[in-house]
Amino acid sequence: MKAKKKDSRLERAGVSGYNKPKRTPNHPKKSYIVVAKVGNIIKTIRFGEQGASTAGKPKAGESSKMKKKRASFKARHRRNIAKGKLSAAYWANKVKW
Repeated sequence: MKAKKKDSRLERAGVSGYNKPKRTPNHPKKSYIVVAKVGNIIKTIRFGEQGASTAGKPKAGESSKMKKKRASFKARHRRNIAKGKLSAAYWANKVKW
């Protein structure tokens, strides 16, 4: 049997597999990259503003300012987040917010 060849998009992006986001500290604008795959559709997505101080995951004792910031992001991007894994908003919501 032949071994399956790794997709060149995964190698170019430097990620370990589909739907696995990776930090890109040297990219001039975007802070993460992911090669998203839904069914037969594969798409390389860069997301997140480089150097932005986002909330990260919710933490116990989080300030009300950060809670409002997180809620505003989710409300502002709700429609795009709902589009699923092929949208940058989905990944930003999952990884950064």
